[in-house]
Amino acid sequence: MRLSTFLRPLLASLIAVGSVFPAAAQDFPTRPVTLVIPFAPGGTAELIGRAVGKSMERHLGTTVVVDLRAGAGGNIGAAHVAQTAAADGYTILLGSASLASNASLMKLTFDPRKDLQPVAGICIVPNILLVSANSPYKTLPDLLAEARRNPDKLTFGSSGPGTSSHLAGELLKAATGTRLVHVPYKGSGLVYQDLIPQRVDMLFDLQGSALANIKGGLVRPLVTTAARRSSSLPDVPTVAESGFPGFENGSWIGFMVRTGTPPDIAAKIERATILALQDPAIRERFATIGAEPIPAPSAEFGKYVLGEMDRWEKMVKEGRLQRAQ
Repeated sequence: MRLSTFLRPLLASLIAVGSVFPAAAQDFPTRPVTLVIPFAPGGTAELIGRAVGKSMERHLGTTVVVDLRAGAGGNIGAAHVAQTAAADGYTILLGSASLASNASLMKLTFDPRKDLQPVAGICIVPNILLVSANSPYKTLPDLLAEARRNPDKLTFGSSGPGTSSHLAGELLKAATGTRLVHVPYKGSGLVYQDLIPQRVDMLFDLQGSALANIKGGLVRPLVTTAARRSSSLPDVPTVAESGFPGFENGSWIGFMVRTGTPPDIAAKIERATILALQDPAIRERFATIGAEPIPAPSAEFGKYVLGEMDRWEKMVKEGRLQRAQ
């Protein structure tokens, strides 16, 4: 679905009601807004969040200041917004797929279902399974054949426990019945330092973060976790095409605020986000990294997030994924 097609009817309705916001929303914001990004700089989520935040500035009429609070698979930044930030709209969280999975996989100091309020969806970005350019594995079946011959031999690096790169590896293990060894790092950039010389065998990385190393010939892409091939990497098959129908995974991102934020203020942030998503530069960036739209309006985005939380909770209950001890 094209992003412009998805958002056009919604934009018309939002613009139509823009003049009837209550006084509280008309006064908001009177000072800069802080966007908490719970990931290290340079990653896909950080770059997208920063770009959308910048585009929002002219629609909000104020500066959007980025506050990087990386660590614990995104939990540190999320906990700050859920527990410390005021529920006044001046602190926005860049929520992501790891927040939905961590609700079931990790012991959190907050409850994402109760303490955070979805405001606007942005997009979902697929992961690409990468090996070193010098790796003997040319295809996913090649890699899986080795994994079956030698269980617990092949390793996959990740950005850390609970992150999209970790969960993609765990999903591959569950879908293929193979035993792979997880090696966590503090960010995908550090994984490449060991992936390229083959000290780790593979990495699932978001397409946006992976493109430079792919184009530079340092790594070889085997498959994408998207539902269809990317126009940026048309020769890279999907996992589903490679023998595992229905396999689909990616990292969605969207904006959230602390629960209790006044509805009219949340609505103004929602509107500014949706308008920002129409920025041609944003849409071009999304196309480059293979990003697909997710429900943008707050009500629909909220249902999407709850659905994602339910999906991971079910997998834990079924024993397909293990909760961290």
